[in-house]
Amino acid sequence: MHKTLLILLTGLLAATVQAGPVDINAADSETLARELNGVGMSRAEAIVEYRQQFGPFRTADDLLNVAGIGEHILDANRTNILVGNAKR
Repeated sequence: MHKTLLILLTGLLAATVQAGPVDINAADSETLARELNGVGMSRAEAIVEYRQQFGPFRTADDLLNVAGIGEHILDANRTNILVGNAKR
């Protein structure tokens, strides 16, 4: 049991380490899907579409306005999210 738990925790830490900082105002959908935990291509495309329609995100919390992005996904990625060129 302890060995299994250790393996699972190691895997989670490795996944967290692999995700890198990503500028949600500049990244394309492929980059967003690759770098943000819990964000696949459909959510990544929704992020890009939202950005194109409403302009750049001012804060990471603005991602909550994107369909399919909730508190859990935001919290899982908060330390990896950059918000560059956020002037509207």
